[in-house]
Amino acid sequence: MNKKKPRTWYKYQFRVGNKVVHRGITEDLNRRAAEHEQRWPDGHVVQIGRRTAEEAARQWELEGGKR
Repeated sequence: MNKKKPRTWYKYQFRVGNKVVHRGITEDLNRRAAEHEQRWPDGHVVQIGRRTAEEAARQWELEGGKR
């Protein structure tokens, strides 16, 4: 039996205008957006791709979020 890993992680960029100021992963995109908006009030979150498994999200983050 092939068990699929849950896809509960988001990959995202936080942008101010067209400039990416942060890349990361999270399980709660709205919470993370609110945290970043404290530092960059004029910014917004852009979700990258679909939700993914934790292992794949962490690999994306290690590669600098460039895939």
